[in-house]
Amino acid sequence: MNAIPLELFRNFCIIAHIDHGKSTLADRLLEMTGRVTKREMVMNQILDDNPLEQERGITIKLHAIQMDYKADDGNTYILNLIDTPGHVDFTYEVSRSLAACEGALLIVDATQGIEAQTISNLYLALGNDLEIIPVLNKIDLPSAITTVDDVKQQVMELIGCGEDEILLASAKQGIGIHEMLEAIVKRIPPPKGDPNAPLKALIYDSIYDAYRGVIVNVRVFEGTLRENEKVLFMASNKVYETEEVGILYMTRHRTKQLSAGNVGYFTASIRDLHDTKAGDTVTYFKNQCDGAIEGFQVVKPMVFSGIYPADADDFEDLREALDKLVLNDSAITYEPESSNALGFGFRCGFLGLLHMEIVQERLEREFNQTIVTTVPNVRYKVIKTNGDTVFVDNPAELPKLGEIEELQEPYIKAQTLTPNDYVGNIMKLCMDRRGVLTNQIYLSATRVDIQWELPLAEVVFDFYDKLKSITRGYASLDYEFMEYRKGDLVKLDIMLNGDTVDALSAIVHRAKAYDWGKKLCDKLKDLIPRQMFEVVIQASIGQKVIARSTVKALRKNVTAKCYGGDISRKRKLLEKQKAGKKRMKQVGSIEIPQEAFLAVLSIDN
Repeated sequence: MNAIPLELFRNFCIIAHIDHGKSTLADRLLEMTGRVTKREMVMNQILDDNPLEQERGITIKLHAIQMDYKADDGNTYILNLIDTPGHVDFTYEVSRSLAACEGALLIVDATQGIEAQTISNLYLALGNDLEIIPVLNKIDLPSAITTVDDVKQQVMELIGCGEDEILLASAKQGIGIHEMLEAIVKRIPPPKGDPNAPLKALIYDSIYDAYRGVIVNVRVFEGTLRENEKVLFMASNKVYETEEVGILYMTRHRTKQLSAGNVGYFTASIRDLHDTKAGDTVTYFKNQCDGAIEGFQVVKPMVFSGIYPADADDFEDLREALDKLVLNDSAITYEPESSNALGFGFRCGFLGLLHMEIVQERLEREFNQTIVTTVPNVRYKVIKTNGDTVFVDNPAELPKLGEIEELQEPYIKAQTLTPNDYVGNIMKLCMDRRGVLTNQIYLSATRVDIQWELPLAEVVFDFYDKLKSITRGYASLDYEFMEYRKGDLVKLDIMLNGDTVDALSAIVHRAKAYDWGKKLCDKLKDLIPRQMFEVVIQASIGQKVIARSTVKALRKNVTAKCYGGDISRKRKLLEKQKAGKKRMKQVGSIEIPQEAFLAVLSIDN
């Protein structure tokens, strides 16, 4: 591999908003460079090989692949493409890809224009000093004829480029792919690096293989990575010996070494899943580099939920499944916890609701786990009366009311891009969610950029779904964490026959507590099956009950045999039945179905 000069390498990625066509574009690039033949293109989105990705039409995991391209200047270039996700929950995958590249194709849908995530990913790319090549995709659509000039103008204002720098393409029809490959070769700079310097490589991803342990994907910045050498992982301070080194085609291709500027993989019989942290720097154990690679984004989970096995005996299997998932997705965090209602399980942290949904589906499909999940919530900051500060991501762990000096909640900076017809709807939605409007910019005569400060707790439930429904799917959302702010927050408990169900507890704003409690009690009344005894559902703040519902008992007609006669006979039988039900209520246990724990998610429906 070291025979190929650095000038012939190009490392680039594709960034775009969700559904703007980047996975289809990646397919065309693979086809044009001969990496896959038309016959091998058995499905569209060939890099989205996870069944969940194909079903939902989104990219969840980033993918890397190497292509050879014979350019018009006669040289054959080595192109390393890293395909990235576009959904707001998977920004951490994008930041990882960008750290391994010198340039990026910025894909914009010619019919929809610039969206919130386009801007967010572009700023990530500019922060990494990448060369940006703007591409207008889907120009073959009939509606693109009227919108393409307007979208060109938006792109020129956003990145300050000339009209001649914008490429027009249709990934579906294969239009403009040759021009794109030429632009990659001419405009993206080759990687820098000295193959003879001490090894310095960045881990941008890792995959677990049941037979070979961890397969680590790296970008080599300095030096040469070779087989049978001892390497040091600088963050975890672990030492391993490399076994296989190679590059990534559609499958892994062994080359025995990887020189500066190139992207590839290595294996080293790594069994401990936590040794290969994304963003870590790999160097030789004996001849170490001067320092770790800086500026890598550390992933912080934003949404937390309890995941419990449906059968208590499957606890260890669930732990093993989470262990393997964490390697493929470093954004998941988890720690054991227990609940009175659900037994032993794990408190897991996710980047957002879509991320949480994907993880739950992967646990069920890939690892055959039957799980029960609790209501998602965010992490709160508690300042206690003794001056201590603690973070609470499970409402059941909130300190007693007398110990709390101040309760703070996370706020986000949210950006919504929308056609101007829906501005009123979005204003109402954000105001209802305690949002504060900070800015409103008209990008064109018909498109508005509205910026808000919102409590994260108000966004994690159904905000994205509501936003899409009130704007007929036209609005887009992007957000980033801002700070913690003091809020008038209370802990809302749900009690069944006087016993608190910790898995249904929630931290809510005081102004919304009554409404929230009433709706939840009514929802649970429909979901909890009737018993032989009466079930009382109550919502309380501390000792004060604020809402109540009752699931009536199943009842046998004990007076059916009494035809006429003295009323006292009937009364005696009813009193006897009443006493029996009272006794039953004291010893009877209430089975809570899984739907009850997710009732909060559909509380407004």
